[in-house]
Amino acid sequence: MRKGGNTLWLVSLLVLVAVVGGLMYENQEVIYLAHSMATLQAAVYELANTASSTAASTAANIAELSRRGQISQGSESQALQDAVAKVTPAVVSIVESKAVPKLQVTYQNPFGNDPFFQGFGVQVPVYRQVGTTTQKVSAGTGFIVRSNGYIITNKHVVPDASATYTVLLANGTQKIGTVIWRSPSEDLAIVKISGSGYPTITLGDSSTLRLAQTVFAVGNALGQYNNSVSVGVISGLNRNIIASNDQGGTETLTGVIQTDAAINPGNSGGPLVSLSGKVVGINVAMVQGSENIGFALPIREAENVLAQLRI
Repeated sequence: MRKGGNTLWLVSLLVLVAVVGGLMYENQEVIYLAHSMATLQAAVYELANTASSTAASTAANIAELSRRGQISQGSESQALQDAVAKVTPAVVSIVESKAVPKLQVTYQNPFGNDPFFQGFGVQVPVYRQVGTTTQKVSAGTGFIVRSNGYIITNKHVVPDASATYTVLLANGTQKIGTVIWRSPSEDLAIVKISGSGYPTITLGDSSTLRLAQTVFAVGNALGQYNNSVSVGVISGLNRNIIASNDQGGTETLTGVIQTDAAINPGNSGGPLVSLSGKVVGINVAMVQGSENIGFALPIREAENVLAQLRI
């Protein structure tokens, strides 16, 4: 029994030494092995104090990192709010209106005056044009880049030369927009409104964009919620996509920016903006039925056009 007790005591001692050794390794500290129980107990006590001190220090570090994270998040949130306030006064809604036939409907017996069918009471609608009426047919977005009223938008926002385009400014003022240029190859157009002194948006450098960079989109969402803001990140660069329109036509877009900022119908032609408040892209398309997969044309394409037109 005595021998067994000694063995049990020895095993317990070895286990305690192993635990202490593990603690020393975890704390990346190297000390001599204790030769006596008193020395071992002293070492354990010292390690306990060290662990307590380390835990307190770690807790303080975590609290500091958390505080810094909150400050960082707060700074980004403030930067976002400042950028939105800077940009939105220059974002406009563009509504397309055109003359459409005004129809009058009457109901007639498709069998005419045939007496055999008179008792069946069959009537079909017959439509007859009685003139035309002006009707809103689509809506999109644009943004003012020159104080004398030059606006950048997508070509598919202003596609019809015979249509009338009404530009609704952020302050509620309405202006008639004149399409002065449509790109033959890119989904870009420039609209001009009369007047001067308009707020403008600064163009940024789309070539410096990085993945996961925070951006936001502004636009006339669904054609009725003007200056809607959605926030996201850059999800991809230099994408090639095939975009389709309501009429079944398609267009290949190359080198576009992908973002998870929500881009809805009506956002087309609106700006994709960095936290510095500079436009880096022109919102152009979305993947229907997807979760926030949108695309924007790099702003450098519009910059080249402005330079060529000397605007």
